[in-house]
Amino acid sequence: MTLVSTGDILNRERAVLAFNVIQLEHAEAIVRGAEAAGRPVVLQISENAARYHRGLAPILAATLTLAQGAGVDAAVHLDHAEDEALVLEAVELGATSVMFDAATLPDDENIARTAAVARTAQARGVWVEAELGAIGGKGGAHTPGVRTDPAEAAAFVAATGVDGLAVAVGSSHAMTSRSATLDFGLIAELAAAVPVPLVLHGSSGVSDADLVRAVGNGMRKINISTHINGIFTRRIREILDGDPVLVDPRKYLGPARDAVAAEVRRLLELVA
Repeated sequence: MTLVSTGDILNRERAVLAFNVIQLEHAEAIVRGAEAAGRPVVLQISENAARYHRGLAPILAATLTLAQGAGVDAAVHLDHAEDEALVLEAVELGATSVMFDAATLPDDENIARTAAVARTAQARGVWVEAELGAIGGKGGAHTPGVRTDPAEAAAFVAATGVDGLAVAVGSSHAMTSRSATLDFGLIAELAAAVPVPLVLHGSSGVSDADLVRAVGNGMRKINISTHINGIFTRRIREILDGDPVLVDPRKYLGPARDAVAAEVRRLLELVA
């Protein structure tokens, strides 16, 4: 098994789960969970996570090292990057896929800038995701209730040449309850109209049953972050609440990592 592109995985799998990396323990947990499930996986680093680490290079290097040593195929993806320079940095540093998010911009500017990023990244063999429509939970143009129009989505892909498209179908970023209501009819319409894989953002707010149904209706890449962060944080809180004098971070970060690995395995097996 080896470091691969998100596109390589999607060429042979019905769908792939993509989990966000905040710190080293996240990346370790994602790889361990994928190995336990025997399923390929995508490890994602967002622009916000790169900012948290005061630069993309350290966390990307660690994630790439873990992906390269994984016992399953693993892709390393730059998630929700609004800065072209960060996308180019990720490509230079070895990320195998990237998302350029210009969805808050006017349509013409979104198309022009996304097409330019796609040409540059694809020339290096890097799979490119973009976004059309507003996915809730981010503020600004990302307003709940907005939906992606299938005809507009098909035209956007044709104009930009991207390899994957994140669409707005009812999910919302940063949900801490799994209560999102997806428009499954729209997912099917988009899958029929758009010639590239569809990506579901905000999947932490989607129930198990609806994740399975979304994949059945045509979603190909499923992004999950807040859900595993909640598991990670709750496990740490349980340990610290139970031992107020504990100071060794390995004794709470390790169990939190194990809890996330178990959930990664469960979710990968759920949508296999």
